[in-house]
Amino acid sequence: MAKTAQEKIELKMTEKQQLENELKRLMQQLKAEERKALTNPMRKRRGLFESLLPDTIPLSEDNFKTFLEKTVADDFGRRSLAALKAAQEKQAAPIGTDATAPGGEAVSGKRRHGQDKR
Repeated sequence: MAKTAQEKIELKMTEKQQLENELKRLMQQLKAEERKALTNPMRKRRGLFESLLPDTIPLSEDNFKTFLEKTVADDFGRRSLAALKAAQEKQAAPIGTDATAPGGEAVSGKRRHGQDKR
């Protein structure tokens, strides 16, 4: 059955609106997933922090900030963080690159846990 040009235009306009609505829904879904991906690690870290130092839970935001500045964000805290980051980067070094093993001896081609010799 042949459709008139007007019917074809109306059909295409309806399809266009449906596609725009689907695009809008997918973009909202993507934003929600991105927010969740950022929020989840923060929640885990906050839970860990509060489990280690439960007395920080009732602190106001200002007092909590002061606590962090005096205890964590000092020179010792910065040096500790830098050392942890360096150790993490060293562990993530690609296989086949030279690395230093505990005790200071050089290791080349170190295998990561779970990898077989082939």
